[in-house]
Amino acid sequence: MANTPQAKKRIRRNLRRAEINGARVGRIRTFVKKVEAALAAGDKEAASAALLQAQPELDRGVAKGVMHKNTASRKFSRLTKRVSSLA
Repeated sequence: MANTPQAKKRIRRNLRRAEINGARVGRIRTFVKKVEAALAAGDKEAASAALLQAQPELDRGVAKGVMHKNTASRKFSRLTKRVSSLA
């Protein structure tokens, strides 16, 4: 258990940050799932619109430090490729 006041403060802060970061990651996942749902339905227009909404969320995740830059880039690249291949 934490002994020093600073260690106790770090525990409190880490719990708050974990909650905020979890919400951020969940928000990103939601936007990516919207793209994937539109892809599964075969709706190219809806998938394109959802992809345009997902990109800033992925970028924001990188800026806030909850996602690695290459991970976001890879996800966006793969989703873009799937949307563009939709007939």
